Amino acid sequence: MEDLQHPSQKLTVRDLAQGAIIAAVYALLTIFLAPISSGLIQCRVAEAMSVLPFFTFSAVPGLFIGCLLANVLTGAPIYDVMFGSLATLIAAFITYKMRNCVSKYLAPLPSVVVNALVVGWLLTYVYQVGVTYWGAAGYVAVGQAIACFALGIPLMKLLERFRGKLFGETR
Repeated sequence: MEDLQHPSQKLTVRDLAQGAIIAAVYALLTIFLAPISSGLIQCRVAEAMSVLPFFTFSAVPGLFIGCLLANVLTGAPIYDVMFGSLATLIAAFITYKMRNCVSKYLAPLPSVVVNALVVGWLLTYVYQVGVTYWGAAGYVAVGQAIACFALGIPLMKLLERFRGKLFGETR
């Protein structure tokens, strides 16, 4: 199976443009849908894009920068900006690494698990939302599952139809 794009390959203008577009769309969706994008009960719709690293490495930094921008521009505390954005980066990298060894239908799983654990911690200890860590992690996991599986899988199926044009490769 052809390696889609390896991070050690030379960066192209296409890679940079893809990453920038992904970052902008993620940030705009999060900011536009701010009332449901944060808090104990949240569904960050932009997390549907967590399937993108399954197609291209450009999505890994793109999602990280998009999350970072969204968190900064919505006024999140510094711990949320740092750790929430790092959670997105870690989940995106795991998704990229698992693209050739698991079913595409598991692509959203790292985002659900990593964000539930990290954002659950932030909600409990930074925001002090008044629920246990596991309660907060559970709420985040449900919102992430909705965004990542219910919205992300249909997005993935749509993108597969245009894979060559969008990502410059076939699978």
